[in-house]
Amino acid sequence: MTEILTPPINPELLEILRCPLAVQSDQYGDDPGRLELVHNCWLVCADTGMKYPIRDGIPVMLIEEGKKWRDTAVADLPVPPPAA
Repeated sequence: MTEILTPPINPELLEILRCPLAVQSDQYGDDPGRLELVHNCWLVCADTGMKYPIRDGIPVMLIEEGKKWRDTAVADLPVPPPAA
């Protein structure tokens, strides 16, 4: 039996969310801060390297939170993200 996984975040929401650090800068082009869903519980911005956890289905899009994980390799991000 195959289990169907529900995405932790609505794909339409993912399409419009942007990294708050990237959108404050003019160095990332016309559509800065696009996010990629990684490990089904992290949002990663290729522009800034920021990584935002999704906790209880809610993306934690605080710059301070993204900076905590900026230097952590994507492969080393904890699954699930630790509690705040």
